[in-house]
Amino acid sequence: MEKNRCINSSAKILMLALTIIVCQPALALANKTAPEFQFQAINTSETIHSRAYQGTVMLVNFWATWCPPCRKEIPSLIKLQNEFHDQGFTVIGISVDQDGNSGVKKFADKMGINYPVGQGSTEIAKNFGPIAGIPASFLINRKGDIVKSYPGYATHEQLKKDIEELINP
Repeated sequence: MEKNRCINSSAKILMLALTIIVCQPALALANKTAPEFQFQAINTSETIHSRAYQGTVMLVNFWATWCPPCRKEIPSLIKLQNEFHDQGFTVIGISVDQDGNSGVKKFADKMGINYPVGQGSTEIAKNFGPIAGIPASFLINRKGDIVKSYPGYATHEQLKKDIEELINP
């Protein structure tokens, strides 16, 4: 029992270190054209393709059900989707869970996630850049450029301010 506790603590410390150290290069991705992506949405069964959102401000959020900062961030993302959807904005959630869609779907339903959510792939994450820690989010303008990245938890106030600047330039 004590050995498992140490392993779990070590794993948490390692994940925190990776989030802090390895995610920092994601900041360099701003002003890069966002990569195209496609996945099956688990909460609507539609195919989500980034091309369908051209002309829309997007916040692409990489997350997992087991990640405490991700869980903390989701209510804010739901509020942002409610507040700005009618103004040409959407959140797109890309899960990095390894358990498959059923656990992610149950979690999304329980949380009341109101934006497209799908299972990510290594290729999608790689195309966005060095995503070694989560949450990791990318704000994309109407032209399709990544204008800001958020390695780690982003506050509601910061996201709202940045989204408003893109919606109402």
